[in-house]
Amino acid sequence: MKNNKGALIALASIPLIMTLGNSMLLPILPQISRALGITAFQVSMIITVYGLIAILMIPIAGYLSDRFGRKIVILPSLILAAAGGSVCIAAAWFMVGESAYWVILAGRFLQGIGAAGAFPIVLPFVGDLFKEEEEVSKGLGIIETSNTFGKVLSPILGAYLGTLLWYAPFIAIPILCLISFLLVLFLVKKPKKDEQAQPKNLREFLSDIKNILHEKGRWLYAIFAIGGICMFVTFGVLFYLSETLESQYNLHGASKGFVLAIPLALLCLASYGGGKIIGENKTLMKWLGFGGMVLLTGAMIITGFNKGIYSMIGFLCLSGIGIGAALPCMDALITEGIEKENRGTITSLYSSMRFIGVALGPPVVSLLMVRGHWVLFGTMAAVGLVGGLLTLFAVTPDR
Repeated sequence: MKNNKGALIALASIPLIMTLGNSMLLPILPQISRALGITAFQVSMIITVYGLIAILMIPIAGYLSDRFGRKIVILPSLILAAAGGSVCIAAAWFMVGESAYWVILAGRFLQGIGAAGAFPIVLPFVGDLFKEEEEVSKGLGIIETSNTFGKVLSPILGAYLGTLLWYAPFIAIPILCLISFLLVLFLVKKPKKDEQAQPKNLREFLSDIKNILHEKGRWLYAIFAIGGICMFVTFGVLFYLSETLESQYNLHGASKGFVLAIPLALLCLASYGGGKIIGENKTLMKWLGFGGMVLLTGAMIITGFNKGIYSMIGFLCLSGIGIGAALPCMDALITEGIEKENRGTITSLYSSMRFIGVALGPPVVSLLMVRGHWVLFGTMAAVGLVGGLLTLFAVTPDR
């Protein structure tokens, strides 16, 4: 691992930057809404359009990386993400109102394409860099740590930058992407495995997907859905909390960012702890994942009956712990249950499903908020219950 330490640092910068590029906007969405004169639903689409295009592009990027190489896909993707951020800056600087909004959406569209070809490709790239499974696991642990750290840092950094200028987080995106681009360009060498592997044509690629899903579809579909549910609740609740802290409690800037970071920090700690506990025990993965979904569902039900800010944040923290416990279990079940040569394909599909949750969370919550507190959190509880039932009945590692 020492020989590839620089490469691992460079690759770890990608999930950190891609997470910041999206989640950093959550705490300033109300600010963007006021600056552009748009509705809560419209501003939520700034998050959604990023996720929607990524959903479509991730499997394509996975195939291209298998056929032409990981690095040759990652580098242009980082440039695209930077270009998308630049379009958003130009719109905010030179335009106003809904005209600026539609150009910002176009910039986010480009950024989503870049994200699709960057972070999901990192996971199989780490597998290419190392030969020993233990080294691969450690490398993936570092990548996941970088990803979760980005989730904790993003609301604080985004809220702080928003106090300087409402579109300052957009300015940070091209700068961060350029840093990551240079790190990957100079520190990551093309692994020998890429040179020796026989690339698959599109027909073989699609045939592999069909065969895997036919053989293992039941539990894979369940895990895909659970990953999407976890991201849906996470980003939906963060959107709601951001709006509530600002509109009802007049909390702005870095103070709001720190409050938003609390449930995310607990999510990250639970994710790290869950990854340490499960090891290679698939049965434990199933039951810890189930327990996480039960905790999420219970926390959403109780939150539906509590409008007080302190109790609400407390129970949202519990839901974060539940999600943090479930996600590494689902990740590990896919990794352990799929042959190494096919993991890239399945990982890309799993990533797409998680992006669906990211994309749907804010707009769905913006529509549910007007229907009442209990309707919103009752819906979240129902979604969590579906995830729990899928974990209990469809995820069967013993088979």
